[in-house]
Amino acid sequence: MIIGIIPARYGSTRFPGKPLADIGGKSMIQRVLEQAKKAKSLAKVVVATDDDRIAEAVRQLGEEAVMTRVDHPSGTDRCWEAYDRLIEEGSVHPGQSNYIINIQGDEPFIDPTQIDELAVILDGTVELATQMATVDSAEMLHDPKEAKIIINAQNEALYFSRAAIPYLPGIEPDQWHRHHNYHRHVGLYAYRADVLEAITQLPPSSLEQAESLEQLRWLEAGYRIKLVTTTYQTPTVDSPADIEKILRSGL
Repeated sequence: MIIGIIPARYGSTRFPGKPLADIGGKSMIQRVLEQAKKAKSLAKVVVATDDDRIAEAVRQLGEEAVMTRVDHPSGTDRCWEAYDRLIEEGSVHPGQSNYIINIQGDEPFIDPTQIDELAVILDGTVELATQMATVDSAEMLHDPKEAKIIINAQNEALYFSRAAIPYLPGIEPDQWHRHHNYHRHVGLYAYRADVLEAITQLPPSSLEQAESLEQLRWLEAGYRIKLVTTTYQTPTVDSPADIEKILRSGL
């Protein structure tokens, strides 16, 4: 069973109330829900929120919202609490081979095929999985907001970094992407249920704190993260200006 969980908190520092922001006559959370429910792989889609206003908006759409604590440090932790509550309520049967896909609540135009691309590899042996895309510009490669990934021959992550890795000696940095196949992280996560429980109990790691990337905590603890290539690059909403940009693009 694969469950889609959309973490949606109200108190965004840069954009408070972001999930309820209007985008062309629909709230952002409504748009994310509509897209997620088109994915063929998901048996269930719920919103995990810390705010009654978001929960009520979701329920008015006839969809399911799960209330979670306000103080979660990440969407991963919010996903675990929501999954655990679904088990307590009896709407989900516990099982090691259950998977949870963390669907970003600030990507209102996520393509459902992107979710299905990730879900297809969740065969019970995969512990954690996420997506990557090819880096096609120097600007993207050297942007610290973009996490770059080193992968092994089994398409598993060796390391994530905000820096451009690997370093290419003797080549100008603005030409590195022309001489090596770089990959950047695309933030759609899948967790096997038992692994999700375990990683939320881990203390912050030194690499995670250095790079401010939570997936490094999992790698340091010895978990394997499978990578799936995607060509889908949907816009993320971080500010009201991003909504205006999306509307101008005609999406």
